[in-house]
Amino acid sequence: MKIGILGLGEGRSMISAVLQSELWELGNICDLNEDLCRTRCNEFGLDGYTLAYEDLLHDPEIDVIGVYSPDRFHADHILQAIAHDKHVICTKPLLDSLERGSEVLAASTSRGKTVFVGQSTRFYEPMIRQRQDFGRGELGDLITVEAHYHADHRWFLQKAWTKPETFKWLYGCLSHPVDLVRWYLPNIEEVMGYGTLSENGRRAGLVAPDVMHVILKSEDGRIARVSGCYSSPTQPAERDSGMSCILRGEEGCSQADYSDLRYAKTTGGRSTVESFEALQDYYWRFEGKSHHAGEYQNYIEYFARSMEAGITPKPDVKEGLVTMAVLQAMDESITRGVPVKIREVLERYGIETERVPSSDQGALR
Repeated sequence: MKIGILGLGEGRSMISAVLQSELWELGNICDLNEDLCRTRCNEFGLDGYTLAYEDLLHDPEIDVIGVYSPDRFHADHILQAIAHDKHVICTKPLLDSLERGSEVLAASTSRGKTVFVGQSTRFYEPMIRQRQDFGRGELGDLITVEAHYHADHRWFLQKAWTKPETFKWLYGCLSHPVDLVRWYLPNIEEVMGYGTLSENGRRAGLVAPDVMHVILKSEDGRIARVSGCYSSPTQPAERDSGMSCILRGEEGCSQADYSDLRYAKTTGGRSTVESFEALQDYYWRFEGKSHHAGEYQNYIEYFARSMEAGITPKPDVKEGLVTMAVLQAMDESITRGVPVKIREVLERYGIETERVPSSDQGALR
């Protein structure tokens, strides 16, 4: 498949992913910042770029648009791509608001175009292994899921497009563990959360909470929890992984750790720990761990294989919108101090979705 990439900040990882994949070809790259375009061409040995999104849209050879523009532009950029008969791979969050969710869903459905949400954490080696073991039934029936993302991200607020007075870590970061929970418990019915703004966050100019703990209840009564803390110093990865997903089942337990490529599993009274350290260079290709090229390569190859097989790659637009509704419900619960139902949020925006079988998530390998 041939892809055009819009937005060359985070899109840097996508360029690397495409160039190293045998399943993809790079069509063109686009950004309003011409200096950044030149930088990416020099970095990757590319021949050209464009400053006009229309050039990607009108290129008949481009099958897919990779949307890596700032969140507030996602709706427009996705709708334009669909209108020009392009499939879409969009970085998370799918949208910055549910206001246009029904419009995006209707356009995708009516034009028969796939919109895939790049929830990259699903496509990281320990999380892939955890999903495979769960799918084989090694843990038995799932009891609960616990996921967190803790990091000192005050440096992130120095980015030119970030406005601390409006920025919310809930959508920018907590969306990762929320997606991991929904991977296993897709039909979340209600959430209840608490959040606070630390003094560190206040000094950085933040207004929204930088510490959050939330309980999520599934329609079948099972519960999960997610937590995030983003303005505090952290422990080394050997002591506390910045991001983890723990599954507790009737017959076993597993833990996938993001920061140090580690996976631990206990079944039948026997515990094992695997390290995927040899894959560091595949996942982290530049500037330490600030980009996600390996995960992006995994998900674009999953996307290509799914499309070839006639299977909808997940998370798709429907799942992405429900995750947005879960995040908004969490935001409202933290603000109001009461439980919030996901269905009420979706109905408020006129978004119709169906229940998702927990097994209907596709194979990542």
